[in-house]
Amino acid sequence: MIGGQRCPIVDTWWQTETGSIMISPLPGATPTKPGTATLPFFGVAPEVVDDQGKRVPTNTGGKLVIRKPWPSMLRGIWGDPARYREVYWRDIKNAYFTGDGCRQDKDGYFWIIGRIDDVLNVAGHRIGTAEVESALVSNLKVAEAAVVGRPDEFKGQALVAFVTLKGGVKATAELREQLRLHVAKEIGAFAKPDDIRFAEALPKTRSGKIMRRLLKQIASGSEIKGDTTTLEDLSVLARLSQSEE
Repeated sequence: MIGGQRCPIVDTWWQTETGSIMISPLPGATPTKPGTATLPFFGVAPEVVDDQGKRVPTNTGGKLVIRKPWPSMLRGIWGDPARYREVYWRDIKNAYFTGDGCRQDKDGYFWIIGRIDDVLNVAGHRIGTAEVESALVSNLKVAEAAVVGRPDEFKGQALVAFVTLKGGVKATAELREQLRLHVAKEIGAFAKPDDIRFAEALPKTRSGKIMRRLLKQIASGSEIKGDTTTLEDLSVLARLSQSEE
């Protein structure tokens, strides 16, 4: 559809901290698969490991680490070297821990699953927010979704989904329930969002990353705190904060 079958679609993986693209197909040269950033860029040594830092088998979920230095890597956090060591180097010995979950298929392609810290404990079930988001966007009426957790007295954590609908689709209570049932069908009843909030747009940085930190604060009804200077459109945040559940 995009590019008239003439243009390669390139899915890349990188972080602000890495300073450059780390995993990416070479356009026109690397065979691609929808959903994977494919293979490491030249000189980059990523690996999928368990909690002890041992490499996991093919198609097994684990933690994505980088084993060797690369030219654009960060060398510290300004004024806070202890935090630099704690956040990026404590979890896995002798490796940079990205904070992302990942698996590698039989061809060695890397499939980024989502943030490790975005796995929630809901009534005894471990649920990845990325998994629920994927289920929501598989519905033909949904354009985009972001799922976060909020404290819950009975479940420990409750799932709150922020959903942007496709053009022409009306946000109704009936559709809200349809989407909850859709997630239950795709994953299981335990993964049904406790709350679905329809939004015209989601808060994103200028590079297109959804700012889930802000959505967590909105979902829990707390005051918006932290740096918002990278937010592309501040009015999105204001509208979400004023919207009813």
